[in-house]
Amino acid sequence: MSFFSGIRSEQIPGPINGNPTRGLCEKVCIQVKKVFDACLKQQHITNTQVQLTSFTPANPTAPLTFVSGQSSMTVAPTLSNLTVTRFDDRPNFARISATANIPIEIVYTDANNVQGVATGVIALPQDVVLFLPQASIIPYQVELVASAIISEATFDGSIATVEGCVMLIIKIVAETELLVPSYGYCFIPQCQEFSTNVCQGFFELPLFPSTNPISNLTTNEF
Repeated sequence: MSFFSGIRSEQIPGPINGNPTRGLCEKVCIQVKKVFDACLKQQHITNTQVQLTSFTPANPTAPLTFVSGQSSMTVAPTLSNLTVTRFDDRPNFARISATANIPIEIVYTDANNVQGVATGVIALPQDVVLFLPQASIIPYQVELVASAIISEATFDGSIATVEGCVMLIIKIVAETELLVPSYGYCFIPQCQEFSTNVCQGFFELPLFPSTNPISNLTTNEF
């Protein structure tokens, strides 16, 4: 069971049908990251060199043949060398310069046809203009969301030259306490346990055949 298991309850997230004010019960203060501004960049990268590390299994036999590659599911992207420069004539805006570091994993086969995986980081310079909030006790932060797909790669030792597609979202955020309307606490349904029980479905069948009429059949079909 989950939020999307078909349970109908006013305390489960989902589409609103009818009057959206129906069920509102209070105004609540929640602690969240407020996004003050954000922008999206999509890049096609070519001839981009990546230093590979953490070969698994270790010491693969060259030459390596590319299989697939994508951004890491376990290591988050980061921004380095960040510089924020406000505009004198536009006090609420600033130039954001940084290097976007996107961890990737590349799958390959070696000369012995043994499949392995190695990790690396795509480093891409960024230079954008974003809205900035005014100075406050709680500071703003510049955050990065990124994803990459590697379509081709060649190998020279531990250096991979890659081609692929990269999507970046650069955001200005701050930890805030916001006042929002509330429908109350969420109802959390019980988890549906994954099972490979071969008897699942069989034991739920009735012991004897049903004698109920089949509604979608006509008399001419008997």
